[in-house]
Amino acid sequence: MLNTSVSSIAIVALVAVLAPVAASLIGRVIKIPLVVFEIVLGMLVGPSILGWVHPDAFLTALSNFGLVMLFFMAGNEINFSLFSTRLIKRASFGWLISLVLGVVIGIALAGGSLDGVYIGIALTSTALGTIMPILRDSGNLTTPFGKAVTAVGAVGEFGPLLAISIFLSGRQPGVAALILLAFVLISGLAIWFALRRPHQRLSELVRASLHTSGQFAVRLVLLVVIALVALSIAFGLDMLLGAFAAGILSRALLKDVGEADKVTIERKLEAISFGFLVPIFFISTGITFDLDSLISDPQALVMLPIFLVLLLVVRGVPGSFAAPAGALFAERRSLALFAATGLPIIVAVTNIALDQHAMQPGTAAALVGAGMLAVLLFPLLALVGSSKHAHFATALPA
Repeated sequence: MLNTSVSSIAIVALVAVLAPVAASLIGRVIKIPLVVFEIVLGMLVGPSILGWVHPDAFLTALSNFGLVMLFFMAGNEINFSLFSTRLIKRASFGWLISLVLGVVIGIALAGGSLDGVYIGIALTSTALGTIMPILRDSGNLTTPFGKAVTAVGAVGEFGPLLAISIFLSGRQPGVAALILLAFVLISGLAIWFALRRPHQRLSELVRASLHTSGQFAVRLVLLVVIALVALSIAFGLDMLLGAFAAGILSRALLKDVGEADKVTIERKLEAISFGFLVPIFFISTGITFDLDSLISDPQALVMLPIFLVLLLVVRGVPGSFAAPAGALFAERRSLALFAATGLPIIVAVTNIALDQHAMQPGTAAALVGAGMLAVLLFPLLALVGSSKHAHFATALPA
């Protein structure tokens, strides 16, 4: 079994190197998000095609760490002080509409069964951790347009996590809500305390060890991640909720570190996340994708493009409500496409549904396949012809 793990990890590492090479070569013709190559190459080496890599406990554990770090980075990169109250309200209102639409449509697709709630929640997600690197690479992350996408994505990532914790935890909704409230209070108090108190001694220790083997800042951040993920698991909540909260708390703890040192720490965290763990998650997503269930089930094949359209209808259109008054149609379209880009939470929800026998393998494969196509197509279409969104930048309030 050890030999299997070693060979599998070696191939995954090779795929992780080949993916950006392929993205760079094809990028001369058309810009395609890197995660698409990671997923597709994962499918190629996985059991569905070549069969070189088979998922095992070690690869699954690394993949879960990658998913945790993806959500941590999403939470860590959000600077809520940059968002106007109006923007957050519009983004939240849009997501609530998505939730209602998604649940109604999901139950209808499930033939009236409450199992359709799984489909509904999956359709309300926005892959903030996936689209933020795309926004950064395209130069849009710090623009007003990028702020609008980030606000919509933050709500579209945090909202489904709350819905999963309340409705898919296996508890009564009232009990689940109380447990969730306890977790939010503990996390919220930790964040409030971190923001209120100065951290000069901590900042001095960070600076003293930033370029030594001590690496105190990185160790502290990883401790925060592990602690909040462990807390969420202990409460019976989804671990991604803890990872997202850890990102926000880590940003608060390091608020007094100098700007240059913050940039250095961010680069180190990006190296750990996007250079190591996150690619393993996306490659593993391709490896574990149940292509056979999708191909062998005609109904699932039909549902795949339907789910892709539903992502636009359920999540994309309400997500565009966060656009400011006076925004052009092209800008609202781009915002809708980014809002409808979902994959990690879709993977998480379908895994929960399969474990609880609440979804057929073909349906799960169709949903994940739609998420893959969304990651491939929607960001690409969102950035076509309007890479800097100049009008949006003037229309959107800071």
